[in-house]
This record gives sequence, C-alpha cells and structure tokens, in this order.
Amino acid sequence: MEPFNIDTIKFDEAGLVPVIAQSIETEEVLMLAYMNKEALELTLNTNIAHYYSRSRKSLWKKGETSGHFQHVKSLFYDCDADAILLKVVQEGVACHTGAMSCFHNPVLDAEKTTPILEELYEVLKERKANPKEGSYTTYLFNEGLDKILKKVGEETSEIIIGAKNNDKTNTVNEIADLAYHMMVMMVNEDITLDDVKAALEERRQ
Repeated sequence: MEPFNIDTIKFDEAGLVPVIAQSIETEEVLMLAYMNKEALELTLNTNIAHYYSRSRKSLWKKGETSGHFQHVKSLFYDCDADAILLKVVQEGVACHTGAMSCFHNPVLDAEKTTPILEELYEVLKERKANPKEGSYTTYLFNEGLDKILKKVGEETSEIIIGAKNNDKTNTVNEIADLAYHMMVMMVNEDITLDDVKAALEERRQ
C-alpha cells in the first residue's frame, strides 16, 4: 500500500469533503458528515473520527460530549477522490436522536439483509451501553449475571416441557425466549457471535 497523501483528496470550494461512517461490525451506514483538511488529519492521527460542522463552522470530535466515539478501523476514498468512507467501531449510538444510525427514516425499504441474531445482538449492546428506564433488557443488565442465568435456566425448562407436550408453537416461542436471554448473557459477559461461530466451525472439521 502506497503512503497516503492528504492532498489526493479533492475538497470542495468550501474546503470540505463528504464522509460516510459505516459500522465495521454490522455494515450499517451510520451517518453522513463533512471533514476539512484538519479534521481528516486529526482522524488519521488519532483513529477517532473528527468532523467539521458546517452550522457551527468549527471542528468537532465525534463523541466528545456524548461519549459515543467512533473508532476508525479503515478509511477509503472513492474513485474521484471527492468522498470518504470510514469503517468504524461505534461506541453507543451514532445519531443525536438516540437511534443507532442517522438513516432511520424509511421511504423505500427492501427486506432487511442483516441476520436477525446479529441485529438483536447490536440492539442488546446498545441497551447495555445506554440504559433505558422501563426496559426489560435494562432491568436484566442491572440485576446482573445471576438473574440473567436464572432466566436462561427457566426458558430451557420451558422448551423441554413444550417439546415433551408436542406443542410446536409453544416450543418455538420458548426457543425464541431462550435465544434472547442467552444473548443478553453473551453481551453481559462480552461474548460475541463471532466467538460462537468460531466454536461451531471447529465442530464442523
């Protein structure tokens, strides 16, 4: 890989370049912002996303006030060198509204391509990082591991009962409940889906 020359980037007449931030974990597009040359230099030097606010006419470090930092893992520029793509690890949420992504207003919305387990895992991570009053998930995290494991055990027993009774509908629902509580436990214990996938891969060999 050749050394990057920042002058390669074609900043517009205002000295800015549009930047898309994308989650490196889920591939979800998180936000669109702008950088000037200084913001780009700071991003490259710190591996934390820095942007330029057109409304405030000043630099800003993403997460400086909210704690929702973007840790930059990869940076690409497009074929015309007039747009940048960041692949980031997002702390908390990207949008000031509390949504994970700023792009949460659908007009046309094809079938979701993010697997449901991956999507659920990200929702649980976000809830752990940003507790919400009245949320059952927040309640479980606040109660701690013993409470979470108790629920895992209860749901496992319910699956056994449903299967023994040949009650498919109930069994499916209990499996879904178990999957949810198991993933709460995984997030609580910092176990990722990739960890589980790697263990399953070993069993295929």
